[in-house]
Amino acid sequence: MTETPLVAVDIGGTHARFAIAQVAGGRVTHLGEAVTLKTAEHASLQTAWEDFARHHGSPLPRAAAIAIASPIRGEVIKLTNNPWIIRPALIPEKLGVDAHVLVNDFGAVGHAVAQASEEHFIHLTGPDEPLPAEGTISIVGPGTGLGVAHVWRGDGSYRVQATEGGHIDFAPVDTIDDAILKALRQRYRRVSVERVVSGPALSDIHATLAAIEGRPVLGMDDRALWALALDGHDSLAVAAVERFCMALGTVAGDIALAQGGSGVVIAGGLGLRIKDILVRSGFAERFRAKGRFEGLMASIPVKLITHPQPGLFGAAAAFAREHDQ
Repeated sequence: MTETPLVAVDIGGTHARFAIAQVAGGRVTHLGEAVTLKTAEHASLQTAWEDFARHHGSPLPRAAAIAIASPIRGEVIKLTNNPWIIRPALIPEKLGVDAHVLVNDFGAVGHAVAQASEEHFIHLTGPDEPLPAEGTISIVGPGTGLGVAHVWRGDGSYRVQATEGGHIDFAPVDTIDDAILKALRQRYRRVSVERVVSGPALSDIHATLAAIEGRPVLGMDDRALWALALDGHDSLAVAAVERFCMALGTVAGDIALAQGGSGVVIAGGLGLRIKDILVRSGFAERFRAKGRFEGLMASIPVKLITHPQPGLFGAAAAFAREHDQ
């Protein structure tokens, strides 16, 4: 079986990651070491590509698999949390490739979920069994935003559907959720789940908890606040992360209900960072707390994908499915 080399790219709100991959027979056979570049330090995808080429030190393959944090439609793609603009028709000319595929970043994660081996998943809640070989697998991933996708498996194959499910309305479950929603409504006419379940949301959750307790709000950005919470030295920051995990459980359960998921995967940039907190937080209880459907929710295996580069792996898998079957 002949392998096809390609450049895999995963473009998010903060970073653009590049790696050389090999595909054959519709699957990824090898993924090289990732090179991470800051999007803020590059004017465009083309200049970042050229930077990666200099780092690589030899001519790049003339094929590309590009995952983008944006819907893939239209003649001009404007990334959701990144100022770059991509014109799909110009990719062959600007990047010097003969074949390429563009995929939504969470569509890429869907391909990663479909093709990654069992060793790249850890159990969170529900039955401790592998993800089902047939049916729908819902994927929810907090990072700079909130990604949502699903994979349908059956007949020895699979299909991936990227969605904009991170922009559905936030539904409070208790009085603290009510307070978070009230605080966010002062700035946003409509509050989506991404406003509560994403990296930047931790600052708003923490500010709400501080207001409830009459404490001063810490003057730090969300990155510093995450670091403070994860080292466990500030009880209110820890409580904010636990509240974040509860909200993630609620949203993941809602997505599974809406998509008919028979399995759920948590992904995204924050997934691995909070895995130890997830398993001891209220995530599992909130995931199951769906009234008359609590029994159904308890029967769904929920996993965390631990592949170190699911976006790059999934982008390469998307190319393999389209060009190398």
